Amino acid sequence: MMGSELSGPAPEALKGFIAAALERARERTHALTECDEEDLRKQHSPLMSPLVWDLAHIGSQEELWLVRDVGKMEPVRCDIDRIYDAFEHPRSTRPSLPLLSPEESRRYLAQVRTKALDILDRTPLEGSPLLDQGFAFGMIIQHEQQHDETMLATHQLRVGAPVLQARPLPPDVLPGEADTLAKEVLIPAGPFMMGTSVEPWALDNERPGHEVDVPAYWIDTVPVTNDAYRCFIGDGGYENPRWWAPGGWDHRKEAGLVAPKYWERDGQGWMRTRFGVREQVPAGEPVQHVCWFEADAYARWAGRRLPTEAEWEKAARHDPVSGRSRRYPWGDEDPTPHHANLGGSALRPSPAGSYPFGASPLGVRQLIGDVWEWVSSDFHPYPGFNAFPYREYSEVFFGSDYKVLRGGSWAVDSSACRGTFRNWDYRIRRQIFSGFRTARDAAPDQVR
Repeated sequence: MMGSELSGPAPEALKGFIAAALERARERTHALTECDEEDLRKQHSPLMSPLVWDLAHIGSQEELWLVRDVGKMEPVRCDIDRIYDAFEHPRSTRPSLPLLSPEESRRYLAQVRTKALDILDRTPLEGSPLLDQGFAFGMIIQHEQQHDETMLATHQLRVGAPVLQARPLPPDVLPGEADTLAKEVLIPAGPFMMGTSVEPWALDNERPGHEVDVPAYWIDTVPVTNDAYRCFIGDGGYENPRWWAPGGWDHRKEAGLVAPKYWERDGQGWMRTRFGVREQVPAGEPVQHVCWFEADAYARWAGRRLPTEAEWEKAARHDPVSGRSRRYPWGDEDPTPHHANLGGSALRPSPAGSYPFGASPLGVRQLIGDVWEWVSSDFHPYPGFNAFPYREYSEVFFGSDYKVLRGGSWAVDSSACRGTFRNWDYRIRRQIFSGFRTARDAAPDQVR
């Protein structure tokens, strides 16, 4: 639906699209919070909020932006604003707050949603930037889906059976020719349009579109796999400081890193725990749950490097025939299950080489979905950046403390993932569904 970004959908069709996206997000939220009350209240890691905090925080943000700001209606629960302010309370302290119970949280979400749908029905989606093409509603849909992904990361940390059952992937997306794919793809030198000024629901850090001239480079056709990463481990990659960036070696020693998170040695092989299930590490899947330091160390060991953010986006969006930047590697249409592994129900990345229908014009695969991909770039604003609608979404995070991740993961919903979407996190984060691919400079004689 949002693929018609240049012309814009008809108002009633857009409202129907928004209502359906709100409902899809809410169904997912409820499915992720069906565990017992003790599990919802418990903090499974100091890195994560209790699930019940995420639950009511989703409603609080919807109330603030849709009920109060867009709808100009009386507050539903102004007494809980500070409790569910993510900047007021770090995750590690949230269990000590007077949180709503799971049942109170669900009632609160239902009250807010009833009002939000009424506001959607009677509000013209035009005029101010907050209303234009339903931006405020799109922002809230993306926010809820982002918290649903966060709750999946919490479920991966918790002890017990998974809340969701995995959905099998469509047969036509699996890598029938994985062994015949080229290992890397040449991206010719030249300018491309990075970011966007036209995507209706793009967040402020994706804006504005601006031209970037990128030298020629090679990039991996698929993300780095578990099998490839095992070679790095087997060659002593975690024992050799020469591969590690400044600060990375100290972190590796301090944190005791010897393999990706959730991996355990089993004789000569490796096992992993995935949503309460212990299983052999599948050789052909993209490696996930690695921090930036690990990704960077692997790339150095392999004689390569992490791509820059501009290199990643050019590989994902640039069409060398038309010269334009697409919304997604495959074109402008919204993702389907045949384009990318999104939505969370697979509960794992798909094998490397999957999704031929999701390939970029130059043949790079799985740039959307499967694993968030670390890049070498720090998180900085684009030229002409304007904070909107609040500074705390992006601006307060700009700087060298955070590295950028691109492309989304299997746990991301399609509404919160596109070729311009930017994620960011500390270099040491591993509980997120993060992987990477590598790049290298092209030879000087490569032509544009």
